[in-house]
Amino acid sequence: MRKPVDRLQAALTVLAGHGHVKQRLMKAYEEHLVEIDDDELPIAMKQGFADLRGLMHQVTPLKGESPVCASVRKMSFEEASQCAAQVVKLYGEISRSRDEVEVSLPLGDDKSTRVPPFLVKTV
Repeated sequence: MRKPVDRLQAALTVLAGHGHVKQRLMKAYEEHLVEIDDDELPIAMKQGFADLRGLMHQVTPLKGESPVCASVRKMSFEEASQCAAQVVKLYGEISRSRDEVEVSLPLGDDKSTRVPPFLVKTV
């Protein structure tokens, strides 16, 4: 199972590729983002991703068509561009949230829990 950050990065690669924005958006979402579960995302991202999912499933498909295909087909160029920009924004948010993870080091007098000298920042 791929992590959401990896899926969003793969979607960005598709969005930056060749073709019309609607085609790239549809491919990026169907191949990389559709399988992301809200529970895998940081709390701060859940609403933004739910909004994107809503936009990508807002149109009832015709026979033989996926909801994503139908929704993107009905979007204007500007709407599709806004959805693509939302994917970029979500990737930025998940990347920042990964960088903000704090590492807690054990504190104590026991030698087994001491911080190695090379990890201690000197002033």
